[in-house]
Amino acid sequence: MATKLQVFNQALRYCKERKIASLTENREPRRLLDDVWAEGGVDTCLEDGQWKFAIKAVRLDYDITTDRGFGFTYAFEKPSDWKVTSAVCSDEYYDVPLTRYAHENNFWYADLDILYVKYVSNADDYGYDLSLWPSSFQAFVAAYFANEIVGKLTHDDTTILNVEKIFEKNKLRAKNKDAMNQAQRFPAPGNWATSRGRLRGDNRDRGNRGSLLG
Repeated sequence: MATKLQVFNQALRYCKERKIASLTENREPRRLLDDVWAEGGVDTCLEDGQWKFAIKAVRLDYDITTDRGFGFTYAFEKPSDWKVTSAVCSDEYYDVPLTRYAHENNFWYADLDILYVKYVSNADDYGYDLSLWPSSFQAFVAAYFANEIVGKLTHDDTTILNVEKIFEKNKLRAKNKDAMNQAQRFPAPGNWATSRGRLRGDNRDRGNRGSLLG
């Protein structure tokens, strides 16, 4: 399980700096890392991928107070913990992606009065719950923090370049690891296939088409 202190010390190790004993230790590296954290360093990393551990699924009802007067009929306010949209669908099983909608400022607009949305969340029990972080994502965040502060800790070009390489490598590894955790999905049946099934009277349950698992 990741902790903030572990992330900080991993970042310092990448910078070839001595680790800190606590989050209150009075040293410049700790203050620099605190600044990156306070300025949204974790949010920046969350925005960089479709991280499975941070995906939140919600049903949204339209905002009755918002009316553009033209275009799409309904407006849906984005949740305050939204960072990246993963899916916008018309059904609660997220099998039917919505292709006709608009994303403007803090709203989604559509002609449906209910949306089902999955998104990367920075809520305390999603993206900011460090106990949920895979080790690959922890290493990515640590490398991002290291890359943000290394130039203020040293003028050694070799160290700075090495941290940059670690950052790129860890980011790619985290994304590849996360992609491997995506369940295999089958495409939804088209209208032609569905109508043929109805004509045959074929209403038997064929299992879950959205996954290799039945």
